[in-house]
Amino acid sequence: MAPGPLAPSGENGVKAGSGGGAFGSQVDLAAATEGLSISGNKPQTLAPVAETPAKDAAAPAEPLNEMDQLKAVLARTKAAQAKYARFSQEQVDAIFEAAALAANQARLPLAKMAVAETGMGLVEDKVIKNHFASEFVFNKYKDLKTCDIIERDPQGGVVKVAEPVGVIAGVVPTTNPTSTAIFKSLLTLKTRNALVLCPHPRAKKCTIEAARIVRDAAVAAGAPEDIICWIEQPSLLVSQALMQSRDISLILATGGPQMVRAAYSSGNPALGVGAGNTPAVIDETADIQMAVSSILVSKTFDHGVICASEQSIVVVDEVYDAVKAELMLRGAYFLKDEEEKDKVRNTIIMNGRLNADVVGQSALRLADLFGLKVPEWTRVIIGEVEGIGKDEPLSEEKLCPVLAMYRARDFDDAIAKADKLVMLFGAGHTSVLYTSPLNREHVQKFGQTMKTVRMLVNTPASQGAIGDIYNVGPMDLLNVKSSIERRENMLWFRVPPKIYFKGGCLEVALRELKGKQRAFIVTDKPLFDMGYADQVTRVLDTLNVHYQVFYRVAPDPTLACINEGLNEMREFRPDVIIALGGGSPMDAAKVMWLMYEVPDIQFEKLAVRFMDIRKRVYDVPELGKKAQLVCVPTTSGTGSEVTPFAVVTDERTGIKYPLADYALTPNMAIVDPQLVLNMPKSLTAFGGIDALVHALESYVSIMATDYTRGLSREAVSILFKFLPRAYSDGPRDLEARERVHSAATIAGMAFANAFLGICHSLAHKLGSAWHVPHGLANALLISHVIRYNSTDRPLKQAAFPQYEFPQAKEQYAELSDMLGLNGVTPDDKVIKLIEAVEDLKRQCGIPPTIKDVIGADKEKEYMDSLETMAEYAFDDQCTGANPRYPLISDLKQILKEAWEAPIVPRGGLRQLRRFPTYLTPKMVEQAMAHTPPSPLSPSKLTP
Repeated sequence: MAPGPLAPSGENGVKAGSGGGAFGSQVDLAAATEGLSISGNKPQTLAPVAETPAKDAAAPAEPLNEMDQLKAVLARTKAAQAKYARFSQEQVDAIFEAAALAANQARLPLAKMAVAETGMGLVEDKVIKNHFASEFVFNKYKDLKTCDIIERDPQGGVVKVAEPVGVIAGVVPTTNPTSTAIFKSLLTLKTRNALVLCPHPRAKKCTIEAARIVRDAAVAAGAPEDIICWIEQPSLLVSQALMQSRDISLILATGGPQMVRAAYSSGNPALGVGAGNTPAVIDETADIQMAVSSILVSKTFDHGVICASEQSIVVVDEVYDAVKAELMLRGAYFLKDEEEKDKVRNTIIMNGRLNADVVGQSALRLADLFGLKVPEWTRVIIGEVEGIGKDEPLSEEKLCPVLAMYRARDFDDAIAKADKLVMLFGAGHTSVLYTSPLNREHVQKFGQTMKTVRMLVNTPASQGAIGDIYNVGPMDLLNVKSSIERRENMLWFRVPPKIYFKGGCLEVALRELKGKQRAFIVTDKPLFDMGYADQVTRVLDTLNVHYQVFYRVAPDPTLACINEGLNEMREFRPDVIIALGGGSPMDAAKVMWLMYEVPDIQFEKLAVRFMDIRKRVYDVPELGKKAQLVCVPTTSGTGSEVTPFAVVTDERTGIKYPLADYALTPNMAIVDPQLVLNMPKSLTAFGGIDALVHALESYVSIMATDYTRGLSREAVSILFKFLPRAYSDGPRDLEARERVHSAATIAGMAFANAFLGICHSLAHKLGSAWHVPHGLANALLISHVIRYNSTDRPLKQAAFPQYEFPQAKEQYAELSDMLGLNGVTPDDKVIKLIEAVEDLKRQCGIPPTIKDVIGADKEKEYMDSLETMAEYAFDDQCTGANPRYPLISDLKQILKEAWEAPIVPRGGLRQLRRFPTYLTPKMVEQAMAHTPPSPLSPSKLTP
C-alpha cells in the first residue's frame, strides 16, 4: 500500500529520520543514500493535497506530442510493473545484485559525466557518492525480504505480506544526478516497483545514462524491459504531468522548493525535501583538531553541494581564537574586512535566492567569482559575522565551500545562535555539536534545544547525514529527534592461523599436512626446473600424500593461466593446495582455490571495487571446505603468503585487478629463508623495496591501528638495516636473508589489515602499461608519494577517515626518528626520511627516475598515457586508504614528476612542498604571504 499523503518526508525524497554517522552509519531501505543525493533541501512534512497546482509550478503549454510520449512511457512502465510484481524473492534479489554491480562498475564514468554536464561538484567525490549509492545500498538490503510473506507471528496469528506500491515517479536534481538515479532505481527494483525518472534539464544526459546502466543490467538479469524508464526531454510541464498522473502511485521528489511544492500538490502521495542550514557548534571541551578537520572534510566534499553540510560554525569564546588558528592552518581563508564580505554576500544570494553559479564550485573558483585574491591552498572561505537573518546572506544556506562563523559568549549562547539559524532557514534538518564525549550535559542540552531530526555529535555532517529513517506507522505522527555520536568502524586483525619461520622450517611445517590425501602444487617453470618443487614433494612422499604439480604460472598471472590450472585442479580434486614461489604463483593459487571451492564464482563481480571490505556488493563465502591453502614464498617482498589479496591480469585488456577479500587469506604460511638464499640481485632489490613500501604505506594508512603500526615500524627498521646486506652479499649472509624475508612477511601482515595507498595504485598502472616490475614501479614512486602525503593542508581527505585530523606528516616524522635520522622539525624529518629512502634505493642499484627505466625515447608516448594511467590509478582499490585523498590531476602530476626529475637532486633535498597541490614558485611566494614561516617550499626542487 502507498503511504498516505500526510506521511513525513526526508532528504533524497524519503521520509525524514535519523542520520547515521559517517563512522558506523546505518541506513534504511527508503533512505539508502540520505545525505548523498540532494539538492539543498531539508526534511519537511507533506502538505495536504491541494485542489490546484501551486502557482510557481505553472508553465506555458507544451506541444501535445510530449504528453503523448509521457502517456506511452507510463503505459509501458505500468505493464512492466504488473509483470514484475509476480517475481519471486530469489528473482528480485538476483536482479537487485546485477543492477548494483553494474552501477558500481560505472561509478567513475558517471561521475565524470555529471561534472561535465552540470559544472557542479568534484569528480572524485561523485565517485564516492555513486559507490555508496550502489555498494552500501545493496549491502544493507541484500538480505531484506520484500516479496510476499515477510513476517509470521504464529502466536499472535499475524502474517505480514509485502506488496509493491506500483509505478514511482522519481524527480532527480542537478546537484547529484547520477547517485540519485542509482539509489532510486535500486530501491525500486528491490521492492518490485517500477520507476519513471524525470531528470533535471541541466543533468539529463548523465541521469539517463545512470538509469540506462541500471535498467540494462536488470533486464539482462530477467527484469521486464520497461521496469525503469525516463523522460527524454524533461520540462516543467512534463514533470508536473508525470507527478499528477493517475498511473503514479508514489512520488520521490528530490529538488528545489518549487518542484517539491508541486509534488506535494500533485494529488499523489509524495515524499520530498526542503532547504537545510546546518550549524556546527564547537564548545570549550571539544577536540579542536578533530572538529576542524571534520568540518573541512564535510564542507569540501563535492564542493559543498550536500544540503546537510555545515553552513555556519558557532564557537564558544573561550576557544574561538584557537579554532580560527586551526582553520587557517588547515586551509581556510578568512575574509579580511567588510568589503570582502560584501563581495561574497552580493554574489552568494541574488534576487533573494541562492546564486546557481556558486553551487558546487571550488574555493578558488568562488574567489574568482567574488573578486577576491586568496592563497592557492585555500579549501574554504569563511566570513566572521554577527547577524542571523535575511539581512545577513552569509547566515543562509550556501551549497559551496563558504562558511559563516559566529563567536558565542558561552555554550548557552552558542546553542541559541544555532537554534536561530536552524529555525530561520533549516528547521527539521541537521545540526552538529563538537564536544568532549564525556560532556553528557552539553550533548543532552543540545539535543533538547535543536529542532532537527538529525543531531550529529563529533561527526562530519555530510558523511554523518547518511542514516536511518522511520517506517510508516504511528511514529509518523510524532516529531522524533535523533542524536548521533561519532563512532569509529569496528576494525580487525586477520592473518593465517599458522605462520612458520626460520631456516629449515619448510619440512617441519609440511608435516602438519599429515592426514591429507591429495596436494596440488602451484608454481612456475623456473622454480620447477631448479628443483624447488622437489623440496616439497620429498616431504609429501614421506606422508603418503599424492600430489600433482602445475608449473605453468607466468609472471603477472592471467585469467587464462588460472583457468588452465583450475581445470587440472578440479580433475585432481585436492584437499590441500600448496603455492610455491613469488607473488605470481601465490596470487594464482589463491584465485584457483577460490574458484575451486566456489565453482559458480564470477571473477567480474569479485573484481568490483569496494569502499568497505565488509560491505562489498559481491559476497565471498568462507573457503576451506574442499581444500586448505598453504603458501611458501621463494622471494622476499610481496607478503602474499599472509594477505587476503591477489593481483590478476585480464589478458584481453592488459588491466591488472587487485582482488581483496579475507576469504583469500591462506591457512598456513611457511617463511623459510633457505628458499631465498640465491635470489638474483635485481629480485632482492625490487622485492625488498616493495616490502618497504608495504610498511610505509600501511603505517600512514587511514586504516592503520595499534595492531598494525608496530609491524610496519619493525619491517621498516629491519629493511633499512639488512636490505643493503642482502643485496650485496645475499648468498653468504644468511642473517640478512632471513631478516629481510621475515620483514616482508611482517609488512604483509601489516598491510593485510591496514591496506595500502596511492603508491601501489600508481605502481599497478605503471607496471601494467609499461611492463615495469611491480617492486621497481613502487621504488620509482614512493618518495614522490611521501612528499605528496606530507602536508598539514590536504585539499581532500578520505570521506570516511579513521583518523581525526591529518597525521601523515607526523607519522613519517616518527619513522624518521626511529631510524635515527636526526631531523629537527616534522618537515625536516620528512625530508630526512625521503633522503634515506633514496639512499637505500641507490645502494640497491635502483635508478632514480622512470625515464631511466623506460627510456628517454619513450617520453612522448609516456606523457600521452598519463591521463589514462592516473584515472585508472584513482579507481584502484588501494587509493581509498591513502591518508590524502587524491585528485586525478594530482596522480597525473606525480607520474609526470617521477619521469625525469630526481626527488633528491645532487646536493641534497633542501625544500619540500607542504601545500595541497603541486605548486609553482610563484604560487608558493603568494601563499607564504598568508602563511607562518616554514622551512618547506615549492614542489620545484633545486640543488
